[in-house]
Amino acid sequence: MDKKLLEEGAELRIDFEKRGGYVPAVVQDAGDGRILMLAYVNAEAFATTLQKGMATFWSTSRNELWTKGETSGDFLKIVEILTDCDQDALIYRVEPQGGGACHTKDPATGATRASCFYRQLDLSNEQLTFVK
Repeated sequence: MDKKLLEEGAELRIDFEKRGGYVPAVVQDAGDGRILMLAYVNAEAFATTLQKGMATFWSTSRNELWTKGETSGDFLKIVEILTDCDQDALIYRVEPQGGGACHTKDPATGATRASCFYRQLDLSNEQLTFVK
């Protein structure tokens, strides 16, 4: 396909092959704009996301399809999907349907963390601090 048509056209042509069958998907809370997680999507996961209306990914560690929330109850309902200019990255804007998006829990409360990005790098000493 012509690059101009890819970048400016209305035809959906997600480039799964560019990175070996996967594209990164940034998951963003549609309500407050917070980044919840980063995951990978293949063609099957993308089709399942569209069919279910829930964020579905390809687990690169388990080598399997997974719809976020099927085991935890913390589903991510799709509100909007954006793709970048060369259609090799996605943003899933979602409404969280449970306690959080991360598979980790806050040890103090036992609650599922709202976002996988719960640590911040302190640039003055290159140490991680926990985000409230």
